[in-house]
Amino acid sequence: MTQSAVPQAKPTIAFLGIGLMGKPMATRLLQAGYAVTVWNRTRAKSEELLASGAQVADQAAEAVRQADIVITMLEAGPIVAQVVNAALTGLRAGTLLIDMSSTRQSEAQDMHALLAASGVRFIDAPVSGGVVGAQAGTLAIMAGGSADDFADAEAVLRVMGRPTLVGPAGCGQIAKLCNQLIVGGTLNIVAEALLLAQAGGADPAAVRTAIRGGFAESRILEVHGQRMLERNFMPGGQVMSQHKDLENVLIAAGNAGLRLPVTELVTRHYQSLMPVAPRADQCAVLLALEKENEGLRLGTAPDQLPAQG
Repeated sequence: MTQSAVPQAKPTIAFLGIGLMGKPMATRLLQAGYAVTVWNRTRAKSEELLASGAQVADQAAEAVRQADIVITMLEAGPIVAQVVNAALTGLRAGTLLIDMSSTRQSEAQDMHALLAASGVRFIDAPVSGGVVGAQAGTLAIMAGGSADDFADAEAVLRVMGRPTLVGPAGCGQIAKLCNQLIVGGTLNIVAEALLLAQAGGADPAAVRTAIRGGFAESRILEVHGQRMLERNFMPGGQVMSQHKDLENVLIAAGNAGLRLPVTELVTRHYQSLMPVAPRADQCAVLLALEKENEGLRLGTAPDQLPAQG
């Protein structure tokens, strides 16, 4: 066998953040034969992956000590910074850290600078596709970093979805914000369309069927339109996450000297849901629209909502 034909060993992975998205993403890596050490602030969540072959670490620095690639999937930028700083003493020079959380572009750029000072490589690679995409390995993965680092990460990322390099460090977060802008706006428009259909005397379910396949067709009309008709607001992607992302869209727009008036309105709708249904699926924006149209409610099914807290 020639040297070029020798199969390359799979990199060792540390996965920090075993939550709603992190658990299925780490599970796919384990199923693909990667050695994965997992860490979560609540250890019990990490222990759920023991049966799949994961190693569980008590501290973030312990989890990353032997890792070639470290993946973080955490709630927000400040938490990413807190966890990475806690792990910093365990990170070896040359390790590649891939942050798959949704953060601000400035937070990703700051993280890149912090890690570069210790010789640690960095890619920001936020995702879209929700829990279903994480389970199926079909996430859209938007990566910011160097071409060489992306090449080293690509095989691992492909286990979890479809990665695309969109620019240097921080640009993954801009791409994710563009995605969330479109998702949030489209969810609002689908809710408006279904309410208009009902208010006008049509069967909203039949209208949804009728317009599918035309220019109005979208994954959101397919999946979330049906969830709205069923009033199934169990998460999926959560109101609190969508609201955070849209606020970050407006911050990024302000930094770039842009005003995005539609996104401003959509963000207000999600803001109105934060006190009452922060953990509901993002399609619960229907509830905000119904509140603005007193007496109008889509369908007769009872609301399916997650418990608060």
